[in-house]
Parts: sequence; C-alpha cells; structure tokens
Amino acid sequence: MNLKPETLKRIDEVITHYPVKRSATLPLLHLIQEDAGYISEEAVEWVAKKLELEPINVLEVVTFYPMFKRKPIGRRHIKVCRTLSCALVGGYKTCETFEKEFHTHAGPGEVSPDGEVTVEFVECLASCGTAPVVLIDETLHEKVDCAKAKQLSDRIKAEAAARKS
Repeated sequence: MNLKPETLKRIDEVITHYPVKRSATLPLLHLIQEDAGYISEEAVEWVAKKLELEPINVLEVVTFYPMFKRKPIGRRHIKVCRTLSCALVGGYKTCETFEKEFHTHAGPGEVSPDGEVTVEFVECLASCGTAPVVLIDETLHEKVDCAKAKQLSDRIKAEAAARKS
C-alpha cells in the first residue's frame, strides 16, 4: 500500500491512543481514505494485519459505514441529499441535473468519464430548511434547484479546464 510517510506516522500515533488495537479501526480507515481517496482490498488487509485482526473484521466496518468508498472517486465529490425535505422540493431533479452535466448516469457513485467528478445521493445533510442541499467536497450549497445545479456544474467544469491548461 502506498501511503504518504506522514499518514503512516499518524496511523502509528493514533493506535497508541487505544488500549485495545481493534478500537483504532475507524480512525485508521479515515486516515487511509483521506490519503488514498478510497479503501482498497489491500488497505483492508493492511489494517487487519496492523491491528492484529482478521480482514473480515475490517471489511465489516468498511461496508457498514457509507462514508467509506470501496473504489476511487472523482477529484470533486458532489453529494445530493435525498431525504424527505430535499426530495419534496426537487432534490431528485437536482441530482439528475448533476448526473446529466457530468455524464454519470450509470448509477450512484459513478465517476465522470474525465475522472473529475463523482455524483451521488447521501442521507441527510442537516439543512432541511434550505432544501434541496448539496455538499460539493466540503462546501454546503443550499436551495440548489436545477438552474443552480447547472451553474455549479459550469463552475466545476471551468475550474477543471483552467487547471488543465
């Protein structure tokens, strides 16, 4: 597994905070995903060995929590809330707009053909009064109708084009 030296150092330090190594599973997975972008099979086996567990014990954690990605995602991550408040005011149409803009129609969590964007539904983003809400990377966008989704998509595409030139 190819982790940055500072990530490996943080992993070793985090383990010391727990009297039972197994308890460090979640923090280690977060550190690995932060560095690698997702949790690979190799990472599951590596964490298991590091914490003296069976790989299935780590895999149970990875598959239980929806924040862990099992495959690479795009450089930009668009998360559209799908819970009731957002759904009632157009969250599904908002998600469809992002999927159309980035050609990610094959299913949730698909990466756009250029590798730039992943669009997916998520559970509550805790801003029901300003629905529909969208989290792009770590920035919350409120009242995102189809027109605003198109504007945000255009901005993401322009930033990607500028970075490539």
